[in-house]
Amino acid sequence: MEAKAIARYIRIAPRKAQLVVDLVRGKRVDEALAILKFTPKAAAQVIYKLIHSAAANAENNHDLDREKLFVAEIYANQGPTMKRFRPRAMGRATTIRKRTSHIGVVLKEK
Repeated sequence: MEAKAIARYIRIAPRKAQLVVDLVRGKRVDEALAILKFTPKAAAQVIYKLIHSAAANAENNHDLDREKLFVAEIYANQGPTMKRFRPRAMGRATTIRKRTSHIGVVLKEK
């Protein structure tokens, strides 16, 4: 059995989120949550809540034991990019890309 949780349209660049995702891939749930709690990155808080949600899904919906759960899959894919414009010199404008992420996690029992 496996339990999933997906957070979509998160306002953080996927490249930055992948740095945090790589820290917890393959770890036990409790260990992953402890790592994320003390990681000083903006994505750590979002991923912490996501893993916590997936663990709750595993316990309540699939009757899995929380002690045996580990992070089987975790990914941070690119979502849609919001385009904004900033005025520049001589009447020109440049594009600012505000990137979003789709972050997903799959927990399995050992």
